[in-house]
Amino acid sequence: MRGMDAVAAHVAACPISAEGEAPIVVSCRGLYKSFGDVRAVDGLDLELPSGAIGALLGPSGCGKTTLLRLIAGFERPDEGSIAIGDATVSDGSRFVPPERRRTGMVFQDYALFPHLDVAGNVGYALGRRPDAARVREVLALVGLEGLGARRPHELSGGQQQRVALARALAPTPALILLDEPFSNLDAALRDRVRGEVRSILRAARVTALLVTHDQEEALSLADTVAVMRAGRIEQAGTPEEVYGSPANRWVGEFLGEIDVLPGEAGAGVASCALGRVPAPRDLTGPVEVLIRPESIAVGMLGDDGEHEAIVVERTFYGHDQLVTLELRGGPRLRSRSVGFPSWHPGDRLRVRLAGPVTVVPAKPTHS
Repeated sequence: MRGMDAVAAHVAACPISAEGEAPIVVSCRGLYKSFGDVRAVDGLDLELPSGAIGALLGPSGCGKTTLLRLIAGFERPDEGSIAIGDATVSDGSRFVPPERRRTGMVFQDYALFPHLDVAGNVGYALGRRPDAARVREVLALVGLEGLGARRPHELSGGQQQRVALARALAPTPALILLDEPFSNLDAALRDRVRGEVRSILRAARVTALLVTHDQEEALSLADTVAVMRAGRIEQAGTPEEVYGSPANRWVGEFLGEIDVLPGEAGAGVASCALGRVPAPRDLTGPVEVLIRPESIAVGMLGDDGEHEAIVVERTFYGHDQLVTLELRGGPRLRSRSVGFPSWHPGDRLRVRLAGPVTVVPAKPTHS
């Protein structure tokens, strides 16, 4: 929880890495890239440590795919530098072509050669005389033993994706880049395949960076998440950090359901309709208290002085329920909890904070 000045400083300096725990595999500094009048990447800094799975998460048009293409070498930055491992691959005086960057790429459509069998597609990444033993090794790693003679059209979507991943892994790259790797899979298959991909990347001990617009995908798959908007990184950190302590209201709303209560801050505390909550000490005056539904607990009314609310809506999902509550005085909040006990419109309940909240400066009002 930070004031806006502190947030700006944090975003500018925050890498997509855990501090000093592993060598840095990807380092981007001051990157800019424009297409005509559109600034796709706008002064961006990013780092990814060895062995980590990072995610670039953001809405369409935020610059995440452009950033991935800059790292891969498919685009030249207008300004800034990119290093992969110990080698600078792009700056004002040099530009290393994609084939010499020790990166493997998994494209959105997999880009498999239909006229080659599985082994041939994987071996293609190893040059004119591919090592058959290495091909067998990576096919075993991705769980495709015995399928080397099949053609891509004879495989399921999940199997095709694993062929694309095996091809990217075959030359033992320093970095694997994945561009929306699960978007072509149906919802039922997507969850299983991304779990398989995570296990494969872990087993290969490879550093990976994926692009996605799917919040659940980024939070469940990545070790570190960089949330992008308009060519910049709004916040970077672990999935728990960016979800539970969003840097600002936009990040909070982009990453999932969130409710906002007005408040007043001073001396490290903010007062709102649910009482007093911790706030940044440098934050004074009008604020917004950002609350996830998971941070609101409800129960039967008692005499413990907790806040009272009435249920105005409830959606039951089986494994959980989302309850919309109206507090005395009118503010509405949502509470997400297990599916039982069940609540219904008209029930009067006690409400309390049972999880983290984030306090940010209030948006300025315009007359």
